[in-house]
Amino acid sequence: MPGGRLTQQERQQIALGLADGLAYAEIARRLDRPTSTVTREVMRNGGPTAYRADLAHRATEHRAHRRRQAAPRGAEAPPQAHGRDAAAVRAYEETLTTVFMQSGTPKMMARVMASLTLSDEGSLSAADLVRRLQVSPASVSKAVAFLEGQGMVRRERDERRRERYVVDDEIMYEAMMASARSTAQVAETAREGVAVLGSGTPAATRLENMARFLDFISESITRAADQAREVLHTKPGAPRQDTEG
Repeated sequence: MPGGRLTQQERQQIALGLADGLAYAEIARRLDRPTSTVTREVMRNGGPTAYRADLAHRATEHRAHRRRQAAPRGAEAPPQAHGRDAAAVRAYEETLTTVFMQSGTPKMMARVMASLTLSDEGSLSAADLVRRLQVSPASVSKAVAFLEGQGMVRRERDERRRERYVVDDEIMYEAMMASARSTAQVAETAREGVAVLGSGTPAATRLENMARFLDFISESITRAADQAREVLHTKPGAPRQDTEG
């Protein structure tokens, strides 16, 4: 499978594939590229409805130029813990960020979430995030405030009283519960519209059915998350517990 950056011709093929309504996986198959590469390329360059090959190519070249200017001559990427490949870790972090964005998380918040998730300690300071993401402290502060409001990040003080932002083994559970709460809120709002539009009218019936559907989905997510919660605390190699019942 070819590696390296996408060529301008490949970007044109991506644009054509999007115009034809092809899925990312099918476009990737035709390019002989990983699906994550195509997904990341599209999401960081306007999304499926606004992607343009020429603009995407120029933007990539511009980002590469800025990175070359920002890096001191002779500087090398800091060594990775556990003998990890630094380039592979960077690429995976971009992929994880893209997945978070596709799930509805704003870009800056997704970048912070990915950095925290991939840190072995599960925590970083504001200075760590500013350095890793090459963004302003204000951007980090805004992103953390958003994530904290979603219950996905918490603040702690280390032994030197410095504030650190933390994710832990409960991150996916909290994410699912936040999703369930959001879905339940949409259901409640839909149900409020029934009285406004008049019970029994076509629009009110549509809203009532929507509310019943979303209630079921919200309750199912909550129940499944509670049943599977212990999986998040399972150590590697431990026998998997049956969460059904």
